[in-house]
Amino acid sequence: MITRREFLAATSALALLAALDLPFATAHAQGNAPTEIMVPPPLGEMSLGNPNATVTIIEYASLWCSHCGNFHKTVFPELKKRYIDTGKVLFIFREYPLNERGAAASMLARCAATQGGKERFFAMVDVLFERQESWAYVQDPGPPLFALARQAGFTEQTYKACLADQKVLDGLQAEQNRASSKFGVSSTPTLFVNGKMQRGVGTIDDLAKVIDPLLKS
Repeated sequence: MITRREFLAATSALALLAALDLPFATAHAQGNAPTEIMVPPPLGEMSLGNPNATVTIIEYASLWCSHCGNFHKTVFPELKKRYIDTGKVLFIFREYPLNERGAAASMLARCAATQGGKERFFAMVDVLFERQESWAYVQDPGPPLFALARQAGFTEQTYKACLADQKVLDGLQAEQNRASSKFGVSSTPTLFVNGKMQRGVGTIDDLAKVIDPLLKS
């Protein structure tokens, strides 16, 4: 159970983030050169798989987004099994928070990475997507977010410090602005396969139709 003190800590930390009045990007451009999109974001790249793979998939996602949650629950496990774990695909996850709650969740995942590297980052992402209904769309997301953070090893102090880290928040916003203005990202999830934006990728079979020809070329 969360104590009253922990409850207040969770609520106040998230309120601090919300009070920043974040200017999340909405404008977008028409496209980009494939080489430019491979430049890592300010906070560094979060990737899974073979760095020398023939195919690179970049996903821009918000941890708050229900469509992203559905992708990671229904499509991503098979993508990982068929292509990432077999060394055929390098998968890169980039944050596109959309709002304060998405930003808070992304900040927690990034802070988890400082404790245990990319493995901890993706573990936190998995939990946040799996338990998305418990925090993303409720009236007060502070307590459930803090509960998930505690399960990942955060203390009251590290949780509050994470959500107050302006450098992490600035890095998230910088990459969202770059994705919007340079690469044409305006919604989530948005996938790029070898630098080319893919639309209408709703199933693993849809994605396979894009990946498989690239593996044979």
